[in-house]
Amino acid sequence: MNTGRKLPDPSKLKEEILAKYPTKVARKRDKSIIINDPKLDQEIQSNVRTIPGIITQRGCAYAGCKGVVLGPTRDIVNLVHGPIGCSFYAWLTRRNQTDAGADGDNFMTYCFSTDMQDDNIVFGGEKKLKEAIQEIYDIFKPKAIGVFSTCPVGLIGDDVHAVSREMKEKLGDCNVFGFSCEGYKGVSQSAGHHIANNQLFKHVVGLDDTKPEGKFNINLLGEYNIGGDGFEIDRLFKLCGINVVCTFSGNSTIGAFEKSHTADLNLVMCHRSINYMAEMMETKYGIPWIKVNFIGADSTAKALRKVGEYFEDEGLTAKIEEVIAAEMPAVKAVIDDIRTRTEGKLAMLFVGGSRAHHYQELFRELGMATVSAGYEFGHRDDYEGRKVLPTIKVDADSRNIEEIKVEADPERFNPRASEEKMEALKAKGLEVSDYRGMAPDMNDNSLIVDDISHWEAEKLVEFYKPDIFCAGIKEKYVIQKSGIPLKQLHSYDYGGPYAGFKGAVNFYTDIDKMVSTVIWKKLKAPWLKKADTGEGLRAEYVA
Repeated sequence: MNTGRKLPDPSKLKEEILAKYPTKVARKRDKSIIINDPKLDQEIQSNVRTIPGIITQRGCAYAGCKGVVLGPTRDIVNLVHGPIGCSFYAWLTRRNQTDAGADGDNFMTYCFSTDMQDDNIVFGGEKKLKEAIQEIYDIFKPKAIGVFSTCPVGLIGDDVHAVSREMKEKLGDCNVFGFSCEGYKGVSQSAGHHIANNQLFKHVVGLDDTKPEGKFNINLLGEYNIGGDGFEIDRLFKLCGINVVCTFSGNSTIGAFEKSHTADLNLVMCHRSINYMAEMMETKYGIPWIKVNFIGADSTAKALRKVGEYFEDEGLTAKIEEVIAAEMPAVKAVIDDIRTRTEGKLAMLFVGGSRAHHYQELFRELGMATVSAGYEFGHRDDYEGRKVLPTIKVDADSRNIEEIKVEADPERFNPRASEEKMEALKAKGLEVSDYRGMAPDMNDNSLIVDDISHWEAEKLVEFYKPDIFCAGIKEKYVIQKSGIPLKQLHSYDYGGPYAGFKGAVNFYTDIDKMVSTVIWKKLKAPWLKKADTGEGLRAEYVA
């Protein structure tokens, strides 16, 4: 929420940033840099092409499809149809963790690729793809194989869907399905998320009608078990008596995907990467969804209480309160000590998905203010809330992504809650099938920047002098050379888990060490040292 803290007016900073750009570029970037005022309905430009020549944080559609959504699932073999470099890029780079379970199937540690060569580009690679699928099946006998197209495959026209159908029919007991997720398919990895949602929904969800045994059955959407986050959230669910049918996609399995439609409620963590699945499951099967955040102790307690409110069960509500009461003292003991050192410090967050929003809760618990934040691949609804969806125009880039028509299943559509119950829940303040976005929770005069560039990031650091900068690996060393510690929130560097109550304690401790270390203030980039002594050249930006 907005803390009401008075932040400096960044108007001059915005003017200085835009003044360095050519006129046409400045006009475009102006719409993507917003000085926040929660009282206004401010429109931010997002999900548009990055300006050529600007160093962006973004990844590609393939990264979003294979690397983010499918990568954390242990018993689906993810086969990349393309050059080996594309496959290596998505090989455990996000530190997704998993529990191999009773069957021991875990293909996440392997790197599967057709390793396309020049002759495959010239003469086609479908034959090689079929051979690779057959070899995988012969060696591993997996339950499912996902085939992911990279840029060269889209350019030469290999039909991964036709090959997948043919091999699925040939193998019989292995579900083979393809993803047309060539890197250029969208303006960012967001397109890959959408493609992954569509294909999972078409080829996997709904294949197993086995009813879950639990009383309170939920799916957790948009949780990828980075650094073990999912393990901590599962621990809390188990303590509360909440049964997780499926997680999309951390620590998950093909079997869990197949019966995910039997759950009673969907909890959405990363709104951007998985809201499509939540909407489609609500339309076809009648499962409502609520937006939750398990990042931060207070947020975790709030998320668990939301589940209790939805199910309206006194026993569940009492158990949730019991768990919160048992977990909070350990959190409070740590935060009371650490907050004496972190109170009043400044943070900046430029992270994908909902993380730039979620982690503001943790910094708020530390007494730190978020002065600027933004997404790599957010859409307007991630910033402004889903109320703006009817006003968003579909552009040419979005038309590259298949729009699948979803209708209520004539036999399995079962509204989990009556219209009367849904209205009553909303009247109590529970946001059902809705999301307010990040902007309303940020302070007045905070700066919201979509698809930030390196030039913009350096100017923000110079202006705000933050105590910590949160982003990804591409920004890490540039920011650190400026004397500012950077916390990697895509893969947590080597930390985590940061979700739940225990995760919050881990985060407090890690941030305390980073912002309290004096070495950062003693650092100076080599080129600045030379400039101070009159040697060499100072780095300059030319308009």
